[in-house]
Amino acid sequence: MQIFNFISMDISFNSNFLEANVLNISLLLTGLIYVLKQFLGSSLSSRQEKVLLAISESEERLSQANIRLNESEKQLAQTQVIIEQILKEAEITAQKVSQSILEQGKSDIERLTASSKISINYAENKIKQQIQQEIVSLAINQVSIKLQNQMTSVMQSKIIDRNIIQLKGNLKI
Repeated sequence: MQIFNFISMDISFNSNFLEANVLNISLLLTGLIYVLKQFLGSSLSSRQEKVLLAISESEERLSQANIRLNESEKQLAQTQVIIEQILKEAEITAQKVSQSILEQGKSDIERLTASSKISINYAENKIKQQIQQEIVSLAINQVSIKLQNQMTSVMQSKIIDRNIIQLKGNLKI
């Protein structure tokens, strides 16, 4: 009631428009501030709680993301170490395989060379034997031709007689 009395006492006709408007505006503003303070205060307080909650959730997610990032970086480092080891092992294996292939190639070449030499020697010997047989055959043919041309019946008888005498000497019993 006192407020009502106070308000009713102040309500009077004021001929000064500027002063009356200022008083009315200030009263209106005070009332609005009082009413809006409670409404906006609770709304702002609720909003502030939501923002703080969102910030804390974001910080927690950031922390978890940093943890996952650190784990991923460790895994990446481990993976790179493993990759380097695999590459080194691959290079060593490649060198061993290359060396093995070269040694096998040298062995094959030596074996083929030896085999070729043996084949060549065999072929040379065979050719030499054929040439010798051919030379002997030709020589015998030439000797027999010369003998037939130079041999007379008297010479044939002498050779036959000489061979008979030699046989008698070997056959002495």
